[in-house]
Amino acid sequence: MSAEVQQKGDVTTVSYLCIGCPLGCRLEVDADTSTNAVVEVRGFSCRHGKEYAVQEHTAPLRLVTTTVAIDNGLWPRLPVRSQMPVPKDKVKAICEHLRTVRVSAPVASGAIIWTDDQEPGIKIVAARTMPAR
Repeated sequence: MSAEVQQKGDVTTVSYLCIGCPLGCRLEVDADTSTNAVVEVRGFSCRHGKEYAVQEHTAPLRLVTTTVAIDNGLWPRLPVRSQMPVPKDKVKAICEHLRTVRVSAPVASGAIIWTDDQEPGIKIVAARTMPAR
């Protein structure tokens, strides 16, 4: 969630809004212009803020939450989520693939719905139990 980027000599300052806790701190990350390595983080009120700023700047991650079609379910869509946060640049492709996924009820909460063959470790699981009709 970059809000603003400023460059001064060998340091680039990027602003982020922290989502690590309910405080929503305004963070500033100073990074080396040539290597993009984090030099300093300012504006955090808790340890989550500093960790979030470094993670967001170096390799942003997101949880995927969406739904997939389900046959014979009590409801027509099954809520699903990624088991772990995934690289932000993969979220759109994962969601596009999940639009083609169809499962059959019953499904237990936590059941693996899909595993990405191209990115080991990315697993999509059922976010709730879905009984059959």
